[in-house]
Amino acid sequence: MTIMKTKGILALALLGILLSGCSIYKKYESKASVPDDAFGVGVSSSEDGSIAEMSWREFFKDPVLQELIDSVLARNTDLNSARLAVEKSEAALTAAKLGYLPSLGLSPQVGVGSFQGSEAALTYSLPLQLSWDIDLFGRNTTKKRKAEVLLKEAKIREEGVRANLISTVAQQYLLLLVLDCQLEILTVTDSLRSASLESQRAMWENGKIYSPAVNQMESSYLGVKSQIADVRRRILGTENAICRLLAVSPRTVKRNGWGDFSLPECIGIGVPASLLQYRPDVRLADLAMAEAYYDTQAARQAFYPDLTLSGLVGWANNAGSVIVNPGALLLNALGQLTQPVFARGKLIANKKIAQLTEKDIQQKYVQTVINAGNQVNEALADCQLALEKHEYFHRQVEVLQDAYTGTTQLMESAKASYLEVLTAQESLLSAQLNEAMNMYHGAQAVIALYIALGGSTK
Repeated sequence: MTIMKTKGILALALLGILLSGCSIYKKYESKASVPDDAFGVGVSSSEDGSIAEMSWREFFKDPVLQELIDSVLARNTDLNSARLAVEKSEAALTAAKLGYLPSLGLSPQVGVGSFQGSEAALTYSLPLQLSWDIDLFGRNTTKKRKAEVLLKEAKIREEGVRANLISTVAQQYLLLLVLDCQLEILTVTDSLRSASLESQRAMWENGKIYSPAVNQMESSYLGVKSQIADVRRRILGTENAICRLLAVSPRTVKRNGWGDFSLPECIGIGVPASLLQYRPDVRLADLAMAEAYYDTQAARQAFYPDLTLSGLVGWANNAGSVIVNPGALLLNALGQLTQPVFARGKLIANKKIAQLTEKDIQQKYVQTVINAGNQVNEALADCQLALEKHEYFHRQVEVLQDAYTGTTQLMESAKASYLEVLTAQESLLSAQLNEAMNMYHGAQAVIALYIALGGSTK
């Protein structure tokens, strides 16, 4: 009779498999794609190499910056948390793989009993309970595949945190360099203003100029002093920001000079659109579609029955009888098939929700690609703008340097006033500071392009 029941269960399960088809077993196939015009009008596609394919060590060649990035990647708490999330996902995947195996439990029992007025005797049983879910409809397979997707997502999130840290450290380091450059310019200007102020005072004491000229020069001199104080405070704040990334107390950050720093040249018009597939957010959006796909599969699989094989095997003594040890062997095996019949519409609703969620995530993937292409377009425009403005600022500094030198010579021969010299100094200082900041913006744009194309993931 038991054999007949088992055959009936297996036959019913086989029928369910045949009726279900192959859709509930199918593995997710990536639907990710990037259009050729992802970067916008005016930016053509190309199959040439890119800075995105460079490792961050190739991209950032400054050895001091490399050492700083290494320290941040080793010490940063956010990145360490991301690494722990990967380990959790690995443990979850291991558990999903073990879901194919049967479960085994031991339930020992000890008691005292008597039979028909006989002397009380010790009774015991050592049953081993075995339960095995037969994965006829791919539930365990779906769980395992989803766990694999979640593990990939955790690893990509770790890559995203890592890329963001590398970008942030590099930009903060660059800011330190340009602030040092500005401080140097201001310090030189401060010396010139100080000398001019002393000269003006001497001329006033000799009655050659009036006191307003001295006051005007002193005001200009104090303005430079104020700018120096602001730059020094910004340097301190930038160093503190880097120390927070390092998870250390505030301290001076070692660095080279601005002239020792270099980056790869900015990409031109031809950019391979496929480079967006390096980006962590685009890859995460693709994996989100895979996760939603397996959720939909699980919702479909919920309509099919569960087949569970369970058994009991163990030793027990026969209370009060002659057979005390080793005991009597007990064995029981049962196959159970549970088929959902009516769940108040819950199964249908879950399936509908899973399908709608899958469609929604597909649309979000498209938006993610659009946003990524927009960032690349912006970064390219910033690179080109900084390069164009660099020529203007450089020429402007040269012209104003000549103007300041010439005006100073004219004043010494009494052919120009102190106001003309002061104006020339102010214009030159402003142009020098703007040139340094534009160089920083250009380097920042190249780094932004590198990250926007998925760089630093290698």
